[in-house]
Amino acid sequence: MTSASDERRVLDAVGTDLYIGGRWRPSSSGSRIDVEDPATGQTIATVADGSVADGRAALDAAVAARAGWATTPPRDRGEILRRAYELMTERADDLALLMTLEMGKALAESKAEITYAAEFFRWFSEESVRIHGRWSVAPNGATRLLTMKQPVGPCLFITPWNFPLAMGTRKIGPAIAAGCTMVVKPASATPLSMLALAGLLADAGLPDGVLNVITTRATGEVMEPLIKDPRLRKLSFTGSTEVGKRLVEQSAEQLLRVSMELGGNAPFVVFDDADLDSAVDGAMLAKMRNIGEACTAANRFHVQAGIAEEFTARLAQRMSGLKLGRGTEEGVDVGPLVDAKQRDKVDELVRDAVDRGSRVVTGGARVGERGYFYAPTVLADVPADARLLHEEVFGPVAPIATFETEDEAVEAANDTEFGLVAYVFTRDLQRALRVSERIETGMVGLNLGVVSNPAAPFGGVKWSGFGREGGVEGIEEYLETKYVGIAL
Repeated sequence: MTSASDERRVLDAVGTDLYIGGRWRPSSSGSRIDVEDPATGQTIATVADGSVADGRAALDAAVAARAGWATTPPRDRGEILRRAYELMTERADDLALLMTLEMGKALAESKAEITYAAEFFRWFSEESVRIHGRWSVAPNGATRLLTMKQPVGPCLFITPWNFPLAMGTRKIGPAIAAGCTMVVKPASATPLSMLALAGLLADAGLPDGVLNVITTRATGEVMEPLIKDPRLRKLSFTGSTEVGKRLVEQSAEQLLRVSMELGGNAPFVVFDDADLDSAVDGAMLAKMRNIGEACTAANRFHVQAGIAEEFTARLAQRMSGLKLGRGTEEGVDVGPLVDAKQRDKVDELVRDAVDRGSRVVTGGARVGERGYFYAPTVLADVPADARLLHEEVFGPVAPIATFETEDEAVEAANDTEFGLVAYVFTRDLQRALRVSERIETGMVGLNLGVVSNPAAPFGGVKWSGFGREGGVEGIEEYLETKYVGIAL
């Protein structure tokens, strides 16, 4: 358990103004945003509430730094990322505590996110020196073809509250490696982690103006002028599909390069030949990572009828054994949801499922008088028309439906407009490959409950967006291809 003095020390160490051109500065309006602890509902800090003018100043700084940063040697860019990785590792305990205070997740989960987030800096520190072009002879032999890669230019990143650091580093890392400058707008519910990261990157030697951070509660009002500014060349957003669609529309005016990591409705498919111990372990990881507040969270469980009862009982036993509480307390497994709105949405979806005939095996209710807690929940006999099977719950709720055949399982898994990730558990190799090919998602966890890995391309299809973050593909999102024809 952390002490009040530790919490105060960590909070006081974070810059809470806007970070523009390497300087901390108040918003032009002087207004502030309250940041609350979701476990108590109490305000723990205030940050600057940026205006349209502040957003423009941040883009001005990114544009001013563009040319110098683009021509910085790749090795130098990589070394800065490597130092940032090392600093994140050194400061992991403080960064984790800060994250838990503003987002709510248990300290162990926050530490795991710091490790994951830092790995994007390590991965892209190595990719920075592997930006390749090519030289070839034209088919007729008369000319030579030179192909080169160059930075896209100034970028705008809008990041969500559920992974306050990792959703930033997997955008910032490849942008730095590629030679791009950027403006980052973190979620107003969890801005402190990103502001701490800005200070850390400055300590790592990142030049002024390469990274600029704007905190604001008027996201649309402040971001739209930047998106429509001809100097901006790239937009990357992680968040809801609804907001993503609006941003894509706005980006069309300047024909921006766009990456969208949007909503999910991940199916978790368990066949009757699966190793049940492994399947339940995977289910706990896929469902309860980040309190279920993850786009990759298993949103609906499709279990073959012959093993459904046993799987449900085992999962319910594991879920009911989790300890709820403030994330800073010892032994806590599950923290609060991020705010009252999110908690109420989870409760509404559970009530809808129960009203349609679902059976509550464990949980199914709000917990406590303070904070935004919801009990880990397992629902059985969930009918096809329950909203839980079609909407992203973003909470600790596992709805279980059954199927009879492989074709039924695939049909159920694909019965959604989303396509981010699916989880498949089976010991039949041929079935595993068949189903992995037929499921319409950008990623598949095969006998695996966590797919996220900085060395792998993260992203979805259909309404889950486009573009990839991580892997060798990740840096390509920040590079333009230029062809030079050469006469001999």
